[in-house]
Amino acid sequence: MMFRVTVLTLYPDMFPGALGLSLAGKALERGDWALEAVQIRDFASDRHRTIDDTPAGGGAGMVMRPDILAKAIDAVAPQGDARPKLLMSPRGRPLTQQRVRTLATGPGAMILCGRFEGVDQRIIDARDLEEVSIGDYILSGGEPAALVLLDAVVRLLPGVMGNAASGTEESFENGLLEHPHYTRPQDFEGRPIPEVLTSGNHARIAAWRRGEAERLTAERRPDLLSGPQPVTK
Repeated sequence: MMFRVTVLTLYPDMFPGALGLSLAGKALERGDWALEAVQIRDFASDRHRTIDDTPAGGGAGMVMRPDILAKAIDAVAPQGDARPKLLMSPRGRPLTQQRVRTLATGPGAMILCGRFEGVDQRIIDARDLEEVSIGDYILSGGEPAALVLLDAVVRLLPGVMGNAASGTEESFENGLLEHPHYTRPQDFEGRPIPEVLTSGNHARIAAWRRGEAERLTAERRPDLLSGPQPVTK
């Protein structure tokens, strides 16, 4: 089963972007996963290809119309399409490594990239869109967020990373931030590599790495120590 992604966007040229480079790009060329960026305006019916209108109740900005988005979503993800339908949104549930791993084991995703003030709530409800946030800040649109989400997911697909352990021995995989890393030279500006890492004692090394991970997590992300948060869908 190929991991297949369809992105609905007003800026298809933003894709594949960085996903066309490095490991993700090579995997895309090999056909390990597929990406299609679809122009939302193609589903508008007027000559100006209008996809937004003023917000009901007044206010600044414009809102993406539900009827246009419904046509777009139904065309690229018709009934029976098992892929989750995602909406990149700052009010969505925060993206976690657990959610990323779940997505990576599935058939792919349909991702709607919002613009302007947002999208009409009725299309979110009618098409059961899962709102996903990549952080507590505002972007110009959903496209950069979609690229971040896809980069996190694609790297976990089978065969994308040369060393499978690379995807399990890093921050968030075990509920902790990752331990510090070192390499040659042995001494850098009077700062040596910790002796334990050159001892050859694998048990000591594992214990040191675990201790450092716990220390860094307690200092920088104590919220992670409260345990994993529930994930829906």
